[in-house]
Amino acid sequence: MNGRTTVADRILQFNEELAETTLELPPGFAVINPFSGPQKERVREVTTAFYRKYYDDDRPRRLVLGSSPARRGTAVTGVPFEDAKLLESETGVDVDGYAVSRPSAGFLHDVIRRYGGRERFYADFVMSFVCPLGLVRTNPQGREVNCNYYENKKLLELLNSFLMKSLERQLTFGIDASVCYCIGSGENFSFLSKVNESQRFFKKIVPLEHPRFITQYNGARKEEFAEKYLSALRRDGD
Repeated sequence: MNGRTTVADRILQFNEELAETTLELPPGFAVINPFSGPQKERVREVTTAFYRKYYDDDRPRRLVLGSSPARRGTAVTGVPFEDAKLLESETGVDVDGYAVSRPSAGFLHDVIRRYGGRERFYADFVMSFVCPLGLVRTNPQGREVNCNYYENKKLLELLNSFLMKSLERQLTFGIDASVCYCIGSGENFSFLSKVNESQRFFKKIVPLEHPRFITQYNGARKEEFAEKYLSALRRDGD
């Protein structure tokens, strides 16, 4: 890509590279790739509209990294932590019928609203994943269920090179690497911290509890966790 590029250009180019990505996985595991799947044209339309709206500049932003996309959420829409209804209202693209609103997205969008709204939040942050493609496994009942890159030793071993390249690649978006916010204070934070010890991608990593953990198991403490998110995000990267 010649000449000046925006953050939107870089993210959309990364998505195009993901469309060409194939991964070797253990038996019983599969990838959900929204950028090469049956809805790829609509995904391209949605992601282009979204990133052009919020990232059409060269402003440095901090990364907020989840573990991997949910199979009925980001793994279908292509936009991290966005659900179908909000994407439709934001981009004007009809995404009904192939994604669902999720509690995790609801919690995060409340945090975004309280941070100052979507324009302000997306001017400061890029939301993404350690593993930017969705992963599923077949359970004993024969049904596909979400899984994370760290759930299986062999899976992590096979994905390791892809994860490293993806992290390096996402830093080229024009990221302020003084701090990274890690959604998932357990295994995702543990893996990212271990990687960072050797690679020094970020000056520091701040762990934040996963919204699913908050909404499903600690609903009564939602306000407490929202304030924790806001306190962390409002700090400077120093």
